[in-house]
Amino acid sequence: MVTPPLSVAVVIPCRDDARFLDACLAALAAQTRRANRIIVIDNASSDDSPAVAARHGVEVVRENLVGVWPAAARGYDVASESADIIARLDADSRPHPDWIERIEREFARDATLGVLTGSAEFYGSTPLVNYLGEHWYIGGGHFWVQLWLGRPLVFGSNFAMRTAVWQRVRTRVDRANPRIHDDLDLSIRLRGSDGVRVDRTLKMPVSARAVTSPAGLSRRVWQVVTTFRASWPEGAFRRREEPPPATEPAEAI
Repeated sequence: MVTPPLSVAVVIPCRDDARFLDACLAALAAQTRRANRIIVIDNASSDDSPAVAARHGVEVVRENLVGVWPAAARGYDVASESADIIARLDADSRPHPDWIERIEREFARDATLGVLTGSAEFYGSTPLVNYLGEHWYIGGGHFWVQLWLGRPLVFGSNFAMRTAVWQRVRTRVDRANPRIHDDLDLSIRLRGSDGVRVDRTLKMPVSARAVTSPAGLSRRVWQVVTTFRASWPEGAFRRREEPPPATEPAEAI
């Protein structure tokens, strides 16, 4: 019997990013394996972002609580109504043509894989800034989170998870908090048995605007502190794995 392909829904939180969103949706339209659903979460935009999404023929869902976590969580909820896999990128992401194809292939061949995340390729700045963003900002985040939590960092601009994983953690994450890193908070709430894996060859071009401004970079780094503070005590140390449920003794035949 032929196993049916996994359904993939792509979630894109967006606030006042019409120009970036247009390029992102064009890249998704050029995928070798098209998404089953593309859901743009309009996070109370004042520009043409909803119109851009509508022009590309994708779903638009409004989330009035401003913040990446409220918008992303709303998108995951909507995607989980029908999809096997929830994929996430940002409006300033420009996925390579095989991004969705690779995601589906990895989940289809590994039943233990619950979350797959990749790395970044920064664009839009100098070669030095792009390099530092990729290796110091994102690469450093992967290194320190792995060292601290014993689990990989889920990179919010480039990851996918099984719907079952989201359904387990959706009430555990601080989803209504707009002042923390949503991807770090998600990483903290996951556990080893969720099957989190990093594929550094799964690269995502993302805008370097987050690392070009000293003030913006400082704010993002400070948000790491506020995220760990908000997740206390889960993010304070390596959490021991929850023991598996006890098995019932087999009945005598």
